[in-house]
This record gives sequence, structure tokens and C-alpha cells, in this order.
Amino acid sequence: MLERHELEAFLTLAEELPFGRTAERLHISTARVSQTIAKLERRIGVSLFHRTSRRVELSPVGRQLYEETRPAWDRIAHAFARAVDTGRGLTGLLRVAFDGPAASQLLLATAQAFRSRHPDCDVQLREARLTEVLPWLRNGEVDTALTCRPIREKDVVMGPVLVREARMLAVPAGHPFARREAVSLEDLARVTDLQLPETLPHSLRDDRAPRRTPAGQPIAQGLSAATLTEMLTLVGAGEGVATVGAHARRYFARPDVSYVPIEDAAPVEWGLVWLADGATARIQAFSQAALSMVQEPSPSP
Repeated sequence: MLERHELEAFLTLAEELPFGRTAERLHISTARVSQTIAKLERRIGVSLFHRTSRRVELSPVGRQLYEETRPAWDRIAHAFARAVDTGRGLTGLLRVAFDGPAASQLLLATAQAFRSRHPDCDVQLREARLTEVLPWLRNGEVDTALTCRPIREKDVVMGPVLVREARMLAVPAGHPFARREAVSLEDLARVTDLQLPETLPHSLRDDRAPRRTPAGQPIAQGLSAATLTEMLTLVGAGEGVATVGAHARRYFARPDVSYVPIEDAAPVEWGLVWLADGATARIQAFSQAALSMVQEPSPSP
């Protein structure tokens, strides 16, 4: 009966042929490779390789053995890898929510990359309102979600930042700010800032609609809106202004709304979030796939 290390040494040497490269690939000494092959040949009773001082090549028996064992070994290795994936949770269905059309494009590319790496695990994408992201996670409707940050909740994990985009101020088309190249955070003291719903985490609401400027000036608090479309409708109606990411200019272009850069504001960040007690191998692998999608090249707003 063949031992695993004997079969690995034989197959590797048959592919590499020089003993030195075989030893490097297997991370063992050249002498160990030579001893293993010699022992295998003694057991079989015939030479598997023809050796000279200048080259090593398969014998006819060795070539036959290679051609018959290589496919079987590949099937064994694949079956073992699938068993490991099953044990680690890399099979089944991963349900991913996304908030907005810009997030959907990144997720589609990530899902394709993830499926190619883990063909036994499928991905289901669902669009969610911003207010639905955390309820869906907590009641088990989805496993993870791509959404804006920060979401600082004890039961929620924020994965790596996947996208950073410029922070913009959405203002009515006829507002004086609409004629400016940029505004500052201190300018927010001169307008009414629309709010996110109170059901969202304070960390996210404070990030999008702070109560004071960096210098301490109060900012007037306006109406709240559950969706970006609803908020922009309020902006267009003159009810106030809203802080948004730069993607809104492309995906939410409106004749009644202008987008002005906030020159001294930190960028808006996007990333995957999931429950702390639900950090499965599927989620971790999907997070890594998403990160690989944005690292080369870097995403643009």
C-alpha cells in the first residue's frame, strides 16, 4: 500500500524531474526525496525513473503509474478540500444586503469573485433601505450587509473599509451654496440640516447630521427621512440640506438639487457589517473577496 508521502514524492518528481526542485516544492531535503523514491521502486520491483548524471526522466512504468494515479490523487485532494470547506462553513447560501445602487455594483463583482473561489457556496443579494439593514441582520434575514458607516453597536462588527468617497452637501438648486465651488463644516451653522431616522445608530446619525460645527456653533435640526430619495425630495422642496456621499451626484441627479463638496470634511465610508455572534467562515471569506476587489485598482467615487 502506498504511503501518502511516497505518492506525493513520486507525483512531484514526475512533474518537476530534477530532485532539487522536487525537494524545494515538498520542503524536504534532496536526500529524503531520493530515499523515498528508491524505497518505492524496491517495493514495486521496477525503476520508475531513469537517472543519469545530467538528467532524470520517467521510465515507461513510471509514466504509466503517473498517468493512472494523478487523476485519482486530484480527486482525493478536491474531496478533502471540499470536506474542509464544509467544516469551515464555506458551503450553502450567503445572504447579503446592500444599501443603494452604488453598493450593488461592488457587491455584484464581489459575488462573482467569491463564487469562483468557493463554488459550493452561493450568494443571494437583496436591496435594503438604510433603516432595514440592522433589523434584517438581527432577525436573521441576511448574514451581512454593505452599507455606510460608522455603525457602532455592541452586537455589530464593522469589516474593513471598502470605499471612501468625498462628502457632499445636497442643497436646493436655487440656494446660495449651489453657486459655490465648495462649503466648509462651519457653513452648516447657516442652514437647517435634515436628519436620519431615530431608529438608526447614534454613531451614524451624528456622523451625517452633527449638532454642532467643529468650532461649536449650533446646527439647526430639520425633518428626518427614511431613504435618500425621500431626503433629496425634502432638499429640493427647500426644507433643508443633507450630507451625502459623492456617488449621489451620479445615481441621484435631480434638477431641484445641487451637490457641493464639503472641503474640510472626512470622507464617507462604506463597508460590510455583520453580527458579532454570526461571524461565520462564509462571511469572513466574502469580506476578503470584497477587500481584494477594491485594493487593485482603488475604487473611485
